Amino acid sequence: MELAIKKTETFTSTRNACKLCSPLGASLVFKGIEGCIPMIHGSQGCATYIRRYMISHYKEPVDIASSNFSEETTIYGGNKNFCTGIDNVRHMYNPAVIGIASTCLSETIGEDIPRLIREYAQLHEGEQIPVFIHASTPSYQGSHMDGFHETVLSAVASLANEGATSKQINIFSGFISPADIRYIKEICDDFGVEYMVFPDYSDTLDNPHWKDYQLIPEGGTPVAQIQNAANAIASIEFGTIMNKLVSTSKSSVAHTAGEWLEKHHSVPNTRMPLPIGIEASDVFFKTLETISGIPTPRHHARERGRLVDAYVDGHKYVFGKRAIVFGEEDMVLSMVAFLHEIGIETVLAGSGGESNSLKKEIDALTSGLYPNMIVMNNLDFETINEMVDELKPDIFIGNSKGYYIARRLKKPIVRIGFPIHDRFGAQRLHHIGYRGTQELFDRIVNALIEYKQEHSPVGYKYI
Repeated sequence: MELAIKKTETFTSTRNACKLCSPLGASLVFKGIEGCIPMIHGSQGCATYIRRYMISHYKEPVDIASSNFSEETTIYGGNKNFCTGIDNVRHMYNPAVIGIASTCLSETIGEDIPRLIREYAQLHEGEQIPVFIHASTPSYQGSHMDGFHETVLSAVASLANEGATSKQINIFSGFISPADIRYIKEICDDFGVEYMVFPDYSDTLDNPHWKDYQLIPEGGTPVAQIQNAANAIASIEFGTIMNKLVSTSKSSVAHTAGEWLEKHHSVPNTRMPLPIGIEASDVFFKTLETISGIPTPRHHARERGRLVDAYVDGHKYVFGKRAIVFGEEDMVLSMVAFLHEIGIETVLAGSGGESNSLKKEIDALTSGLYPNMIVMNNLDFETINEMVDELKPDIFIGNSKGYYIARRLKKPIVRIGFPIHDRFGAQRLHHIGYRGTQELFDRIVNALIEYKQEHSPVGYKYI
């Protein structure tokens, strides 16, 4: 059954929501554009909050500018602060692109950011100024995932130009790890296809060691590739829930980048769940085969075979276990399907997202085999904490914010998604494809074995 949190007089915003702010998702996308500096049009605290979360997770320096709203700005508008902020960013970083995300404050007072951009361009006519991308991302209108997908859509809609047909494949990979993005690029290279992965923060948020500090790290999706997206032969989008308004939108309105390119430039779009698990990964590889006309390279087929063998070897450790899964909606959806594939029952699937599509999508992927699974939208962690004693899970799967619940129950937690603050190497975790599924399966099996071993009266050394 699907539950929606009812806002009552006793419900407050201090219960640890299972989501983050919309401009955070926008900033992540901007970090995935080559030569881009994100700028938050709002208070300094918004930028500081986002930087803190991203630095803690990715272990990389993250520069995010701010127009630095004050009480006066809130009353009279942020035009002056906007222009000063842009000037400072240009002077300090000389970026090729400035990505501007709005906030609750700037949206509430009705700031017309596209007008501010036009006025700035007119004021500096004749100068070489950066490319501007604007995304509307007030946090009262969704989660970090809504901000992420809104920014991907805004970037493509503002930059894509129709021209000569190219052989490019657009891959909109969703909110995945830098390691996952590198893996997608490796797969596409092995297929020998021309491609764009957007956003690509595989280098900008997971850099090699620098001898000298780079104000703008190398890497990111080149602007030229985004401009060429309208001329691609196809698009692939990871995620079926995407923006929270997709399920209620009018068909004439596009809510994702792939959908926009299909409607406005006739680029065929294939939308699929995140390829976690054998079945979902098969869909991705078969789609690449169809688009490219090239069979899956042998070493990827062998990775699939090893994964099947691992499922057989590890089945006795995972079958019949009960899991609680939480995090971003599309990540939760794909994890539930993967757990179903390996024999683990999800007893609670929850997200702070507000799409109201999670239950429907889970039923579709699992053929409705779990009618008693609790699926929750607009979720907070204290609600999970109040329910877990009755649900009796064997394992938690989600981000670090749920650790305190797993600790109270003395149950293992496998960390996936964002944010991961209490473990090292989050930027290098694989989740997707045959290789990512193999690593994820090993982590889950070993977490369950370790729990059993640590709670055994004899502490066995052999399994």
